[in-house]
Amino acid sequence: MNAEIDAVETRFFTFADGGDPPFELLSGEHLGPVTLAYEQYGELNEARDNAILLFHALSGSQHAGGFNPAVPGVGDLWTSECPVEWWEGFIGPGKALDTHRFCVICVNYLGGCYGSTGPASISPATGKPYGSSFPRITFSDIVDTQVRLLDHLGIRRLRAVIGASVGGMMCLILATRYPDRVGIVIPIASGIGVSPLQRIHNFEQICAIEGDPNFRGGDYYDGPYPKGGLGLARMIGHKTFVSLRALEDRARLEIVQAANDLAWYQIDNSLESYMLHQGSKFTGRFDALGQQISGRHLLSDSGHSILRLAYSIGGIGRISGSDSCDLPGGCAQVFCQIVFVDLELSARPTDVLMGQKPQDAGS
Repeated sequence: MNAEIDAVETRFFTFADGGDPPFELLSGEHLGPVTLAYEQYGELNEARDNAILLFHALSGSQHAGGFNPAVPGVGDLWTSECPVEWWEGFIGPGKALDTHRFCVICVNYLGGCYGSTGPASISPATGKPYGSSFPRITFSDIVDTQVRLLDHLGIRRLRAVIGASVGGMMCLILATRYPDRVGIVIPIASGIGVSPLQRIHNFEQICAIEGDPNFRGGDYYDGPYPKGGLGLARMIGHKTFVSLRALEDRARLEIVQAANDLAWYQIDNSLESYMLHQGSKFTGRFDALGQQISGRHLLSDSGHSILRLAYSIGGIGRISGSDSCDLPGGCAQVFCQIVFVDLELSARPTDVLMGQKPQDAGS
């Protein structure tokens, strides 16, 4: 636990409420009111130009630093593993995201289940959870809502955006949709597009959840929870972001199988036991329809994240007026520093944020 920023709590920002016009999604649909749950580490300076926006992974939350025992309205989904920060060691005084220098903001995504408006939220039209009536949102919609939060906080231009996995794609989308609002873009362990295999994996997860009879087309909030489908979806996805070697290292020697896990198959391998545990554990802290929405993001909005970027051997790409690149339709030119980070980056993130070019960055 991060002692320097131990006491944290989730904050909430609501817009498109009351007399305000509803929020217009990329699809043309409207949504309102919209609430975003977020956490802040460090303080904004007088110029409000020291902010770093941190995008979490697909199934993550706004709780990136410190200890947060509970989030209002989240209930049982805030399980015993949620109060501990997911980026321990990276946020705090003197750390990679130095809270003596920067104000770090992390927001739970629109469509999420940790305090932001999502399918489990109450629809003002019916007084019941949105369920299947929740609009079909995209990554661009998620980014747009977070820019609304930046406007609310008086942040005109971010020092940087940082994100890992799906969060890295969010970084690139923000840079293309709002090129004048960010100085440095740092996608970590991410990509600039969705491969055919990734599309297949995402679709398999969608089918797993849809195939659970308890899913009921997304309107299951008043009945049995689709745990079987969500657990299977998690197992399908888990192997795509953890290496096979890491899976072997993490799998303990013991084999655990509850009586109601499988009707016929008898587990006899620790890897099988580990994967079953990951699927079962996930069903306690995430919403099935939220997982469906997250998977659909990648299938429907990838065109906005496919960039053809010119970057140097050192892993830095600076796009300027005389050094520009072609972008897909609907995307603006990027005028910022872009650092593609792999898992073997030797440069310190703090150096990049302070304007120093790493000598041996991954690409």
